[in-house]
Amino acid sequence: MEKPADLIKDAFEQKTWNEIHTTDSWRVFKIISELVEGFEKLARIGPCVSVFGSARTHHNDKYYKLAEDIAFKLTQQGYGVITGGGPGIMEAANRGANRGHGKSVGINIDLPFEQRPNPYIDADKLITFDHFFVRKVMFMKYAQGFIVLPGGFGTFDELFEAMTLIQTRKIGKFPIVLVGIKYWSGLLTWMKEQMLEEEENIAPGDLDIFKLVDTADEAVDHIVKFYSRYLLSPNF
Repeated sequence: MEKPADLIKDAFEQKTWNEIHTTDSWRVFKIISELVEGFEKLARIGPCVSVFGSARTHHNDKYYKLAEDIAFKLTQQGYGVITGGGPGIMEAANRGANRGHGKSVGINIDLPFEQRPNPYIDADKLITFDHFFVRKVMFMKYAQGFIVLPGGFGTFDELFEAMTLIQTRKIGKFPIVLVGIKYWSGLLTWMKEQMLEEEENIAPGDLDIFKLVDTADEAVDHIVKFYSRYLLSPNF
């Protein structure tokens, strides 16, 4: 018997390319198939932490090594690692998880440039999406924490969506760690001086949604202490 995701894909693939890309109602089937496939694959991965950062970070960059170390240390605490599945910081994190013999998950996105699955993802834990918003659903639903290293627009998109959902109480609070004091300090100063004090667009407590650190040990320690402090267990 075919799985729900396969049935949806079959129906979707029977349509012509023109129908798929010009008819919103048929595009819904593609979106549903991505959601179903993601839920089916990720439902039993166990407790994982998502690691975000630039796809453009080189192997010899200090943040590449830092991401790898963070992921390795997470596996030693019983966590798997979820990344966007591509190169750069994502590759480093999957590499660290692989080195630590932990679960190494890649939630990839199909792009015309820059993005390709890295070789350190577990073969049965790679999923490739067409839609960014579906991909972000998977990050939010199946990660017990976010660790965010220096990155570009995509990294900021994922970070601010998580903070917004926590701020508006659409999801429960979970640990968000920003790694790299030098990289993040300018943004955080602006948030405090402009968003909070000058314009009052956020509340003082909103700045407690995340933690700023500079080392792998600090990042992992914050995740571990968050769950022990509140006597919570990861979702699995």
